[in-house]
Amino acid sequence: MKRLAVVAAGLSQPSSTRLLADRLTEAVVRAVGEEVEVTVVELRDVAQDVTNNLLTGFPSPRLDAAIQAVTGADGLIAVTPIFTTSYSGLFKSFIDVLDPQSLSGMPVLLGATGGTERHSLAIDYALRPLFTYLHAVPVPTGVYAASSDWGSSDGLPERIERAAAELAALVRASDRSQRVVDPFALPEGFSPVGGFGAQ
Repeated sequence: MKRLAVVAAGLSQPSSTRLLADRLTEAVVRAVGEEVEVTVVELRDVAQDVTNNLLTGFPSPRLDAAIQAVTGADGLIAVTPIFTTSYSGLFKSFIDVLDPQSLSGMPVLLGATGGTERHSLAIDYALRPLFTYLHAVPVPTGVYAASSDWGSSDGLPERIERAAAELAALVRASDRSQRVVDPFALPEGFSPVGGFGAQ
């Protein structure tokens, strides 16, 4: 089974950011063509946890579960609203609490939402460099949705399907066991008290 993590950084509820994330997720799951386990991380739900982690260096159990879901996935869909020409502060703060090596080799579909088409290049000048710096593998097609895109059948559905096909191809070929998420992590099944298999 493949694992797909979805990070949605919308602040309102409902939000166009989550709507785009859901559309992308549905398209990717269809394109993968096999069973996919999907975990959606709504950053607004862990916003305080993210701030506390930045201040203390330790994640809460809820934030840790979100981090593990993202770093342990075969592929990632990351969608953020565009504020002042770039990704949101909450989105960047979540990325900042991840281990810098944890997304290395991770296939990523980049998405963004905004009120106007003028911000459509933010995916290429802000999001793509961020994930490239983290040694992730952003798919060629990013999906930006302006407010006007939701009332039109032109463009957006095609971009979603094209980007989903690109991510699905990488997810199908990915092998989680070959990605080193935490080089200092204990082996699965190891208990620090009594060794392997201890209860």
